[in-house]
Amino acid sequence: MQLDRKIEKKIEKWINESEKALLVRGARQVGKTHIIRSTLKRMGCRYVELNLIEQPSAVDILRESHTINEIIMGISTLTDEPLVKGETLIFIDEVQKYKEMVSKIKFLVDEGSFRYILSGSLLGVELTNLTSAPVGYLTILDMFPLDFDEFLQITNITSDVRNHLKQCFKDRTPVMNTVNEKLLSLFRQYLVVGGMPEAVSKFAESYSLQDVQTIHEDIMRLYKMDFTQYEAENRRLILAQIYDLIPAELLKQNKRFIVTDLKKGLHFERVEDSFLWLRNAGVAISVFNASETRIPLKLSEKQSLFKLYMSDVGMLTSVYGMTTKSRILTRDPNLNCGGIYENVVATELASKGYHVYYYNSKKKGELDFVLEYRGQILPVEVKSGKDYSVHSALTACVNNPEYEIPEAFVFAECNIERRDKVTYLPAYMVGFMDDLPEETMTIEPIRF
Repeated sequence: MQLDRKIEKKIEKWINESEKALLVRGARQVGKTHIIRSTLKRMGCRYVELNLIEQPSAVDILRESHTINEIIMGISTLTDEPLVKGETLIFIDEVQKYKEMVSKIKFLVDEGSFRYILSGSLLGVELTNLTSAPVGYLTILDMFPLDFDEFLQITNITSDVRNHLKQCFKDRTPVMNTVNEKLLSLFRQYLVVGGMPEAVSKFAESYSLQDVQTIHEDIMRLYKMDFTQYEAENRRLILAQIYDLIPAELLKQNKRFIVTDLKKGLHFERVEDSFLWLRNAGVAISVFNASETRIPLKLSEKQSLFKLYMSDVGMLTSVYGMTTKSRILTRDPNLNCGGIYENVVATELASKGYHVYYYNSKKKGELDFVLEYRGQILPVEVKSGKDYSVHSALTACVNNPEYEIPEAFVFAECNIERRDKVTYLPAYMVGFMDDLPEETMTIEPIRF
């Protein structure tokens, strides 16, 4: 099944407007190669494609090429299509196999004969140690699994209904109950299927959760194979241990990742780089602690205190197993879904570019998430049960005049309702937080 992705518009914008090279990065299996190919074909672009895994000789050629002419000549030997100056776009996939290509792109862009798209996995890891980053020559797009709004394309929910829901979110007005219940049911489907393109396509064809589970297990095996590329054997083991522990940590009441759960007496400093590796590889999402709910949140960030989520909620529920998936779909009130709902909110917000934190105070309690939203601090609570209106920490923070918080969100199995400063929203509406236009700021020119 052909799945439309929001990132297509960004790639189109780059094709139409930018002279820079483009780098599309993201975890394995999120659909980078497919979406680049389909966008180039749909836009009628003339292009050639190299895959540095499928064509290992390409790595040797690129490595041995020291001038622009040698690079272009080498690329021309790897494709049957002629390279036409001013027309051909060169797409280099799996570029992590020769990460130095990212450094060389500056000189190729300057030369100007061709345009370039680079793509690959583990690029957040591989590019951190580049000696020469092509600042000003490279546009970077991060790609994630399908969000819930993208997932809806396999359902019978029309664009008119989706636009109506977005308007309800904007106006803070309730959704028609039958429509809201339908969307909440579809959201629960999203929790068990997730947004990995292969899993979504298979579900749309067969509606078999067993098929979905098999796909998720295969992807997680691929991720763990990537761990073996890490530089030392003992660190590979730590990476696998951390990744495997995420689902168990999310079942706890306090979902902060406890390093000593890996090994008694272990200090964060000993494994900090492994947590960063998982985040930079795109297979996990980290949410750091902020000690103050004030702008900018970055100033009060504590990286030694964090929550860790899986990059796709469907893969998380696959770890929990088929029984859990079934109980999610049937809204079993005895199922502990708190970590699952938190995970999906974290992934949705991350895919929209938000830098998300959590807040914890001995006096006020803990806020699941805090972020900067439309120029203000926005506290967010995530509730999976019926007691979604109970949130003492959230109430304490929004009522504290020092924090100057105009609004807080609670995402739950509910309809839209506003009580004082707290807005209750159906959980699926976290996907609409990128649809409001950014406020613009103009500055009067200084005249002499």
